[in-house]
Amino acid sequence: MDGSEIAPPPKRVFPPLYTPTGDASLDRLAFFHVLENLKTQKRTGWVDNKIPNAESISDHMYRMAILAMCTSDSTLDVSKCVMMAVVHDLAEAQVGDITPREGISKQEKQRLEAEAMRHFVHGMLHGSPAALRIEALWNEYEEGKTDEARFVKDLDRLEMALQAREYETAHALNLQPFFDSSLPYLRHPEVKRWGEDLAQTRCHSR
Repeated sequence: MDGSEIAPPPKRVFPPLYTPTGDASLDRLAFFHVLENLKTQKRTGWVDNKIPNAESISDHMYRMAILAMCTSDSTLDVSKCVMMAVVHDLAEAQVGDITPREGISKQEKQRLEAEAMRHFVHGMLHGSPAALRIEALWNEYEEGKTDEARFVKDLDRLEMALQAREYETAHALNLQPFFDSSLPYLRHPEVKRWGEDLAQTRCHSR
């Protein structure tokens, strides 16, 4: 390296997969324990910005679920939206919160997450009806073709903006990139209004 070259960021090292035993009870219990990773892993964007006590992946999904319950849109299957919110980042229990700076392409990220979901659903939960429901919800969100999936994606964006505003207030920061990458992309009319309310209160507090 001649000094003008920049070394690529180190790629995330993924933990080894749990090896299913074939015993449905043991494998299911192991899956329940794997879910702890969602409670303990911090969201990468906040860690990169050195936010103290950054939110976990499950923190993010929990508020999304409550936001889904707050909608007044009677055309949506709200129960499905709530369930989708709490499973949409489930693969991150295995692969973590991957961000572009890690040098992992979008296609590779999708492959890793799909592999994690197959492992959870078919390896650890043995393709049970509950597991297949989780898989169907996750796939629906990833495909983004239904009204519910698009709505939950908007909640994903809004929740990040809400959290950014809270961190700005708590730590006297300017986290503009998080607003730029979320609020302009909201499409659901109600969620868009919520985003506009957030933007207005942020502007008025400056």
